[in-house]
Amino acid sequence: MIETLKKWDEDLFLWLNSFHFDWLDPVMLQISETITWVPLYAYLIWRIFKMDRANAWWVLGGVALTILAADQFTSGFLKPLMERLRPCHDPRWEGIMHNYERCGGLYGFVSSHAANTFGMAVFLNRKLKGKVKNLRWLYLYAVVVSYSRIYLGVHYPFDILLGALIGTVVAWLAWFFIVIVKRELVKQALK
Repeated sequence: MIETLKKWDEDLFLWLNSFHFDWLDPVMLQISETITWVPLYAYLIWRIFKMDRANAWWVLGGVALTILAADQFTSGFLKPLMERLRPCHDPRWEGIMHNYERCGGLYGFVSSHAANTFGMAVFLNRKLKGKVKNLRWLYLYAVVVSYSRIYLGVHYPFDILLGALIGTVVAWLAWFFIVIVKRELVKQALK
C-alpha cells in the first residue's frame, strides 16, 4: 500500500511539475520566498491591531506559536526522521522534472511552507471569525505558496497535503491553547 501511494505521489508530482512556462519560473520563485510576503504580513498585523488593539498580542502570539510549532515539527522532526529526498535531489528525476534555481535541503517530507501558510490561515480564520471579514482568502495564499513548491520541483504533492494537515492541526491546538490561557489569566485577574 505504501509503495502504491508513493508511486501515485511521484506520478502526480511529475504531471503537475510538467506544467511550467519560462516566464512563470521567476514568479513562482518569488511566491515561494518568505520575504515576498512581508507586505501581506504587515497588512495583517495592521488590520489585527486596528480591529482590537487589546487582544492583538494574543492573536499575534497565537500565529507565532502556530508557525513555530508547525515549522519545528516539520523541519526539525519529520524531515530528519523520514529522510525522503526532495524531488530535485532524487537522481531518478534528472532531466525529467523541472527545477528552477535552487533545491533547498536534502529532505522534503513534509512541506514546512504548507504547514506554516495553512497554519496561519486556519489560526487567523478561527481566532478572528466574525471580527475581521474576508480572511478566507488566506487559504488561497496558502494554496498558491504550496503549489509553488511543486512547480519549483522541491516537494511532492503528499508533502504539501500532509504539511497542510499538520499546519491545520497545529493551528487548532494553538487556538485552543490561547483561548484556555487567556481565560485562566482573566480569571486570575478578577480574583
